[in-house]
Amino acid sequence: MTDSVKEKILSLKGPIFVYGASGFIGANLFKDIFSIRKDCYALTHDAQKAWRLKLLDIPAANIVHCDIVSNYSVQEVFNTYKPKTIFNLAAYGAYSKQKNIPLTYETNVIGTVNLLENLASDMVYIHAGSSSEYGFNCTSPKETDTLEPNSHYSVSKVSAAYMIQFYAKVHEKNAVNLRLYSIYGDWEEPDRLIPKLIESVRQHKLPNFVSPEISRDFVYMSDCVEAFIDSALKMSPEIRGKSYNIASGVKTTIGDLVEICRKEFDIKEEPSWGSMQNRSWDLAEWFGDPTEANKDLGWKAKTPLNQGLRQYFDWQEGIQYEGKLLPAFQNPYLNPVITAIIACYRDAEAIPFMYERLVKTFNEMKVRYEIIFVNDCSPDNTEEVLEAICNKDPNVIGITHSRNFGSQAGFLSGMEISTGDAVVLMDGDLQDPPEVMPKFYEKWMEGYEVTYGVRVQREMPAWLHFFYKTFYKIFKNMSYINIPKDAGDFSMIDRKVVKELINLPETEQFLRGLRAWVGFKQTGVDYIRPERMFGVSTNNWRKNIWWAKKAIFSFSFVPLEIMSYTGFFLTLASILGIVWQVLAKLFFYPETPSGLSTVIILVMFFGGINMLGISFLGEYIAKIFEETKKRPKFIRTKVRKGIKRYNTSEEIKRLVEEQRK
Repeated sequence: MTDSVKEKILSLKGPIFVYGASGFIGANLFKDIFSIRKDCYALTHDAQKAWRLKLLDIPAANIVHCDIVSNYSVQEVFNTYKPKTIFNLAAYGAYSKQKNIPLTYETNVIGTVNLLENLASDMVYIHAGSSSEYGFNCTSPKETDTLEPNSHYSVSKVSAAYMIQFYAKVHEKNAVNLRLYSIYGDWEEPDRLIPKLIESVRQHKLPNFVSPEISRDFVYMSDCVEAFIDSALKMSPEIRGKSYNIASGVKTTIGDLVEICRKEFDIKEEPSWGSMQNRSWDLAEWFGDPTEANKDLGWKAKTPLNQGLRQYFDWQEGIQYEGKLLPAFQNPYLNPVITAIIACYRDAEAIPFMYERLVKTFNEMKVRYEIIFVNDCSPDNTEEVLEAICNKDPNVIGITHSRNFGSQAGFLSGMEISTGDAVVLMDGDLQDPPEVMPKFYEKWMEGYEVTYGVRVQREMPAWLHFFYKTFYKIFKNMSYINIPKDAGDFSMIDRKVVKELINLPETEQFLRGLRAWVGFKQTGVDYIRPERMFGVSTNNWRKNIWWAKKAIFSFSFVPLEIMSYTGFFLTLASILGIVWQVLAKLFFYPETPSGLSTVIILVMFFGGINMLGISFLGEYIAKIFEETKKRPKFIRTKVRKGIKRYNTSEEIKRLVEEQRK
């Protein structure tokens, strides 16, 4: 980077937003600006391309998740960070593998509208347009020439260009559109033309090619970055609303490109033409006229093609291309998805804090995330709180139940919809600290399929802490499976274990027991369980006793064994008592009285034992009765995924099926 470019970057008004920073051009623009100043933020929600940001080792504090399709999400980040310069490189549909037509228009048109709607008079907006806007009219067109779009992507980018013109002229927004031609350079997708060519050239050979007549207008990445910076600095009423060609003005056929490479890198191999199929939009006369960009912005492409190819060759050599970049591009699990499932009941005040702490922790872990809040028919305003969060973050799902089914059903409801490589179960009251997740994640990466939190200390009265410790000790000793002591629902569970838990048929769930029952490789992580941040606990003595009974009668036969042993002992004692009574009367103590009190005590004692035994049997029979009903574990009435709503049972069922694919 030259000193003049550094000075230009320092002159930009901040804070600076780079939308689409996980993409090819966005990552380069963000990287260059961030290397000079730290008030630059990478905005992205496209998890599939986050590999660039991870390899660039961008601090979590400078990565902001925003869905430009959601106006609420845009408003939230604008209000929080108050940006002054906005570069929008978020786009969809440019590559042949991007075939979702509705998403093309949502991202490129609706997203642009949302950003322009929130643009204040003191902000500058630079939009990444495309030479595809010219479509069939692609032979060195001027910006005022007719646009003849030839694809859905082309139509969407034309719409965005006219939208920018409208907002600039009618609403006086400081916005311009840059029609980018064939940008190449660092961090480009490895399956594109130039990266594949240079990768092969480094092995002293050539890849397959389309026909040699196909042409491009190649612009090196550093020149493209400078075009964005120049546009922001040159913003004025005279240029706002305009579109500019960011092009070299040089027509370069694929045949020309190959010959330049062969000469620059001394390649002897002859190219194999037509060994690769042409794409539907490949055109023979595709190059631009940068005259207006030179006149209004003071910009022109400075890097000759042979020099740019040499610089990119050196970059591939120095970045550990095969060992580092290619695996990152090919393996989406380089950035695994972690799903946090939060069971919420009377937790409306805590939910926003939970969300912020979760996102911060996920960003620090450098993982993709999905957050599922399960509103278990909470009587407070949990519904409204979740709606606001879903509106601003497409990675958040809000589930609403028809009644209070309990936290265990809530966790299963979330697990059924989750898509993460691992899920984390948490209570909504912030007593399960999100900051413990990196320790869970570390154990998961070591190969543990279940990592549970062990409460080494609870911030509660000592006497209550004693009763909890005592119960867990008794329960562990009574259970027929090895259930760890002081371990609640707070845990990270691998996807394969989640599938097994979802498939278990029983209606009555005690997840920490089921989690132990399914097996797999498990370990614990110590943590201190804090007090609730807001409100008071919904647990009481009656509910705690109910939980204890549920645990014991689900995973222990000891009560029945005790009754068997007690019955055997009392029967033996009764026989011995009868023998003693006869012997005492006949031989040892003839005067022994026959008292009524003895009969009463014995009747009450045996009656109590019988009642206790029947109650134990009743608990097990009640569980059998509950299981035979086969009622659903929960009923969802509504699901929110980002800004999308699923209100009918058919829509929810379809969503669940899609999520589980």
